[in-house]
Amino acid sequence: MPHWYKGVVSDIRPLTETTRHYTIKVEDEEEFSFTPGQFITLDLPIGEKRLQRWRSYSIASAPNGNNNIELCIVRTDDGSGTRYFFEDVNVGTELKFKGPEGVFVIPSDLEETEIVLLCTGTGIAPFRSMLHHIRQQNLKFKKIHLIFGTRYEEGILYKDELDKMKADYPNFEYEVALSRMEHPDYYHGYIHSIYMKKYNEVTQDRRFYVCGWSGMLDEAVANLTEKLGYDKSQIRFELYG
Repeated sequence: MPHWYKGVVSDIRPLTETTRHYTIKVEDEEEFSFTPGQFITLDLPIGEKRLQRWRSYSIASAPNGNNNIELCIVRTDDGSGTRYFFEDVNVGTELKFKGPEGVFVIPSDLEETEIVLLCTGTGIAPFRSMLHHIRQQNLKFKKIHLIFGTRYEEGILYKDELDKMKADYPNFEYEVALSRMEHPDYYHGYIHSIYMKKYNEVTQDRRFYVCGWSGMLDEAVANLTEKLGYDKSQIRFELYG
């Protein structure tokens, strides 16, 4: 039987008009342990059946020895879970959840492997957890390249943090693809064109992590394996939505 925790929302921070960053304090636990990249599953009061109530979200923070976890949630028109978060959840709201779960986690061979992180929207959440962990633990890594896709410039999540990471680590790079607007600092289009051009020569010491909606994820995996020739063992992916 899974262990269920009680959490209390301690902070809500808007990131965009439709995206919020939630901090949750895990009650009755001095420390909530997890591996960067894992997710939790919440039991929300939005239906009678389990499949109606359960919603999974990647943890957007790094484990740091305390009992706080953070989530990055975007409101969708047809999402009863996100509607509950945006309309009913406030500071002090209690939430029931289980976890952590998942194998989409930070690799242990960072110094030997080139890591390419591909995501759109709130798919950046597990990668934020990984990057914060690397910074907090002062981990050495060979190279990390984050490619983030969104529609407009205001949708670039955690931009200040990414800029700081880029300034502090010469072997960290991040690029942004804007699908609905042109901007001199960012690529206009989708993320696929960026990695298809940059990583068209296959090497065995490279690994891709992909997080996003099913359409984006399926296209990325097909591009990497069928068009570029990477082995499936070099690709990790996490579907959301």
